Amino acid sequence: MQKKLIVIASLGLLAASHAQASPELAKAKNCMTCHAVDKKIVGPSYKDIVAKRAADKGAEAALAAKIKGGSKGEWGNVPMLANNVTDAEAATLAKWVLSQK
Repeated sequence: MQKKLIVIASLGLLAASHAQASPELAKAKNCMTCHAVDKKIVGPSYKDIVAKRAADKGAEAALAAKIKGGSKGEWGNVPMLANNVTDAEAATLAKWVLSQK
């Protein structure tokens, strides 16, 4: 029973550290090369993404899919290339992007 609690606590800490590490993950995965929190670089700002997705109930999953697989045409002619991220990293990044209000 005590081992289960330790494992559960460890998983909780791991999940919390991933959620808090999102700006660092965005830098490590080169997201910040094309995006910034509050201004357009090559792609839209994270705040613009949030504004566009504010009413979308499936925004987090849709954004995670775009982060992982890339997208084309939604923000103009410049495509967003697929990123070398795991499903968990894409989900973490999407959650973080959507928190940039």
